[in-house]
Amino acid sequence: MTRAEETELPSEVWILISANAVIALGYGVVSPVLPQFARHFGVSISAATFVVTAFAVMRLCFAPATGMLVQRLGERRIYVSGLLVVAVSTAACAFAETYWQLLLFRSLGGIGSTMFFVSALGLMIRISPQDARGRVAGMFSSAFLVGSVAGPVLGSLTVGLGLSAPFVIYGAALLIAAAIVFIRLRHSTLAAPSADEGERVTVRAALRHRAYRAALFSSFATGWSVFGLRMALVPLFVTEELQRGPGMAGAALATFAAGNVAAVIPSGRISDRIGRRPLLISGLAVSGLATVAVGMVAGLPLFLAGAFLAGAASGVYSSPQQAAVADIIGSKARGGTAVATFQMMSDLGSIVGSVGVGQLAEHLSFGWAFGVSGVILVLASFGWMLAPETRDSSSLDTPVLPLGPEPTGEHS
Repeated sequence: MTRAEETELPSEVWILISANAVIALGYGVVSPVLPQFARHFGVSISAATFVVTAFAVMRLCFAPATGMLVQRLGERRIYVSGLLVVAVSTAACAFAETYWQLLLFRSLGGIGSTMFFVSALGLMIRISPQDARGRVAGMFSSAFLVGSVAGPVLGSLTVGLGLSAPFVIYGAALLIAAAIVFIRLRHSTLAAPSADEGERVTVRAALRHRAYRAALFSSFATGWSVFGLRMALVPLFVTEELQRGPGMAGAALATFAAGNVAAVIPSGRISDRIGRRPLLISGLAVSGLATVAVGMVAGLPLFLAGAFLAGAASGVYSSPQQAAVADIIGSKARGGTAVATFQMMSDLGSIVGSVGVGQLAEHLSFGWAFGVSGVILVLASFGWMLAPETRDSSSLDTPVLPLGPEPTGEHS
């Protein structure tokens, strides 16, 4: 398929991509000031950082319930509801009078976050043309990435307004985004649930497919290495091992992100042409090897080069990974619990990984932390070697898994 012959994307895709960018942009604005805002209540550094951890823990814990809500109420309602929960809870943080109030509001924000994230992925599956799933997944990912990178820059411009200002700004932006999504998707036939309410793909059904099992493992590996390792350990590695300042630590994270942005959209387009599996295998393997190498370098130039390569490799497989899950579930079914489980594995990897790499670095070395993280990515690539290709060019409208009524009492 040539560029000129690519399927035209429906307007619903662009609405969700724009909303995703706003969500990520606001999160990037809030994240840098959150620990400092918690500290002004007079709590310890550990307590301040736990506000961030609580958000991630609530995302993980509430994901199963979100999956069941999506199964019963549909992605569109849960998406808008999740945005409203995050909007109100984030704005409330600005008016918190105690540390415990701030912790409560951020925990509620974690619940809303998993609501809109799981339902956003479900909506992407539903509204994406079958022969453009990789391309749409790439644009979804890049919208989050660009917002996350630009968010801290925008946040620095609001510092003069006080520590509470970013929370009010983010809350207001989310309210606007929720209103736009609700109005524009209210009468959308693409975003509407299937007329046959019995068509569901449960976790039990999805687990029978080797590709879904491979996707769960690679999602866990992504959470561990991309989120846990990079966010928790890379800044410390740059400042303590490479003896550079905090500004260079931020530049290192931006280098990872730049590599990811450079690869994520092209890889999605390519996966629509040649399939998901080749890019998943090669991307995970190269990302793993680059991660191992990054932990062994002693100079900043080599570190930044390895960081860009590792980021680009993770961009190579992230779009095909989401597209493969879309292939497995199909656009005609509700797969809320299957999508939620896929997302849970990433959150679990992020939480376990951030703790695991810290322990490895403290008791062994930074090299061990990067090495173990790289090995996990390489093992995930082997999982995809054993899995079948999910993109079937001869029958793009047919999901990999058969549809059927959800068994009575089956909520998984």
